[in-house]
Amino acid sequence: MDLRIDRSAKTPLAEQIRQRIAAAIESGALEPGARLPSWQDLAAQLGVARGTVRTAYERLDAAQLIVASRATGTLVAQRPRARARKEQRADPGSFLETYREMTQGPAFFQMGVPAAETLPKTLLARIRSHAIRAEIGAAPIYPDPRGEPGLRQEIAGYLAVARGIDCSPSQIIVTGGYGAGLGLALRVLGVEGKKAWIEDPGFPFARKGLELARMSVAPIPVDAGGIDIDQGLRRAADAKLAVVTPGQQAPLGPTLTLERRLKLLDWAAASGAWIIEDDYLSELQLTGRAAPALASLDRAGRVIHIGSFSKTITPALRLGFIVVPAGLMATFAEAAACLAPPPGPAVQLAIARFMQEGHYLRHLRRTKRAYAARMEDLLAQLRRHFDADHMISTGLAVLLRLPDGAPDLAIAREALAFGMFPTPLSVWYASPQGRRSGLLLGVATSPIRELARSCDRLADIVKRFA
Repeated sequence: MDLRIDRSAKTPLAEQIRQRIAAAIESGALEPGARLPSWQDLAAQLGVARGTVRTAYERLDAAQLIVASRATGTLVAQRPRARARKEQRADPGSFLETYREMTQGPAFFQMGVPAAETLPKTLLARIRSHAIRAEIGAAPIYPDPRGEPGLRQEIAGYLAVARGIDCSPSQIIVTGGYGAGLGLALRVLGVEGKKAWIEDPGFPFARKGLELARMSVAPIPVDAGGIDIDQGLRRAADAKLAVVTPGQQAPLGPTLTLERRLKLLDWAAASGAWIIEDDYLSELQLTGRAAPALASLDRAGRVIHIGSFSKTITPALRLGFIVVPAGLMATFAEAAACLAPPPGPAVQLAIARFMQEGHYLRHLRRTKRAYAARMEDLLAQLRRHFDADHMISTGLAVLLRLPDGAPDLAIAREALAFGMFPTPLSVWYASPQGRRSGLLLGVATSPIRELARSCDRLADIVKRFA
């Protein structure tokens, strides 16, 4: 609502205020029941006399646009609802439209979203309430731009045990999720205008992020051993960045082999290139122990390790972290302070306590057991409709391969009408060559009670299109 007033205008100030509030009500910007500030508070905000605002409110009340009472304050009166202003839709085929499609939900088989049932909600809510009170009661000063020390300490300890990374809390920068970490890293590394290796297929949002950073992307194929380093050296040896998911490749699932890890590190050290390690789902390895992080092998200080709590707790936290080489600590801290501060202290304090008291590791163990059982159930139901060689377990998803050229995006959109949203594989490919059609069915969001019926319906849709 625009309440700017023009003291040089001939229209009295009280009438200007009345006109602007009335226009906001008529347009629907102020909906019925919306609370207006008291005339004393609004007068102080606008820097006018209290009587001026009181006169405007009296005129609005007389026009039955507002209702004032001692009990409820000043509210917008109930009246026929103005025609809702439609939000401007993204252009068809644009990245924003794809982003909205891939993040809408909740829906069965949706990827990138953890199971709601495994999260200890009551416990976490209690911890967060304590953290909020601590945040409000703390001194009103700017927090550490690297993140709360307690959370960075817990993350460093967790990474040492679970990911084999030997780092100090000073090397950890808390971020607003993976995207914020990627953006911060690209800014600090100064790679604008340079060439970057990306996995093909690979995470579409990371690919778009590199393009927004004005980098030239070089799609490198992925096989059973992860990203093909030899192909990368042949196609773009002059690249200055590689973005990889070595723990569990997204979306195909293989772990980057040790031979290729060492070759990737040698290339980065010799050429002065950087490696961004997206630690995608590696802490949720369902079979065996997860391979150590690529950063644990880095001796030249060329790996930027990025993790988040989106897949393990909830993406609503918007909480992640970066592990930076010791030589870049000061530069990353400066960039975080000026360009990318972390989320508020309350959410950080809550997750720090959640980890400190052992709840996080227990939650991961329970979640992995639940996901493993769901994976078996999902594969059993899919086998009733599809050949086993068309189904591949890819971490926390089942890849259902479709005939080349099958409209996997259209199938996913059709399934959404039935409360399902498997992710189309084709959108993960950067280059048309080698592009494959398929559906990625998220295990975490596979239905428990309606699994058989959902798989039956999905099979009917696939057979209709494929």
